[in-house]
Amino acid sequence: MLTGRRSWRWLRVFIEHLPPESHTMTALRNALTPEQLAAQAEGGEPEKSRWSQTEQLLAVVADRVARLEWVLICVNTEKKSKRPDPPEPIRRPGAGPRKRKPQLTNTSADRLFELLQGGAA
Repeated sequence: MLTGRRSWRWLRVFIEHLPPESHTMTALRNALTPEQLAAQAEGGEPEKSRWSQTEQLLAVVADRVARLEWVLICVNTEKKSKRPDPPEPIRRPGAGPRKRKPQLTNTSADRLFELLQGGAA
C-alpha cells in the first residue's frame, strides 16, 4: 500500500543512482575538500561505478587511440631498442584491473628445464 511517504533509505538509494552529471552529484563533488578529492582519486575504483553508453564508447575510442600511438612508437623505434609496454585499457564498470602476466625468471626457467628433462623425481 502506497501512502505517499518515503523512507530515508529510499532517498539514499535514489541519490546514489542519480547520473554522475546530475546537478545533485555535481554539487556533492563540488562540496568536497581538496583532501577528500585526493583520497577519492587515490582509491578510485571506476569498475564499481555506472557508465552510460556514451562513456563506454568514449573509453573504447581512448583505448584505440592509445593503442595506435603505441603501435606508431613501436614501428618507429629501432629494432635493438627497448620498446614501451602496451597501454593499459581504461578500467570499466564490472571489470577489475588487469593482472600482469608473471615474468619467467632465470631460476624458474632452470627449474622448468629440469622438469621437462625428467628431473621431477
